[in-house]
Amino acid sequence: MTSHPTTPHTAPRTTTYTARPIPPAALAQLRVTDDVGLPCAPYEDTEGGAPLRCCLRRSRAGERVALVSYAPLRRWAAERWARPGAYDEQGPVFIHAEECGGPREATAYPFSRPGALRTVRRYDSEGRIVGGRLLEIPEAADEGFDQAFAEAFADPEVALVHVRAVEHGCFLFEVRRP
Repeated sequence: MTSHPTTPHTAPRTTTYTARPIPPAALAQLRVTDDVGLPCAPYEDTEGGAPLRCCLRRSRAGERVALVSYAPLRRWAAERWARPGAYDEQGPVFIHAEECGGPREATAYPFSRPGALRTVRRYDSEGRIVGGRLLEIPEAADEGFDQAFAEAFADPEVALVHVRAVEHGCFLFEVRRP
């Protein structure tokens, strides 16, 4: 496994690939209006446990969060003038209601509960799906994800991978070609 450079808030990674949160510029927009045009409606998370895509951790009881609609492929494609067409999906994601500074703990892939099911979708440089697989997260979750990403990026057409929860179809995080 390789190490990745760290940010001021990040511990050294022990995984081969980097799980990417929603970028700060996109978060700033989502905190006003989400990707279906609805205004952000923050609330206090009284129980905690919501998977936050801004900092790639679960919320704590009492934190202010928002559930917004996010179109990750659309935003990625806009940066590259790609044309994902019908593959442009949007769906619900939890974020902090205010800026949080992003991930602070980066020692493992986020939201990796052994036994949980994830889809690992592969996209080409135009944002079209070029494959994917179902992953049941093994006990050695990081190794399972590393293997799935290595398999994906063995295909030279694959530019990025989205990981989604099977239970609700929610986007969890993105991994780009190293």
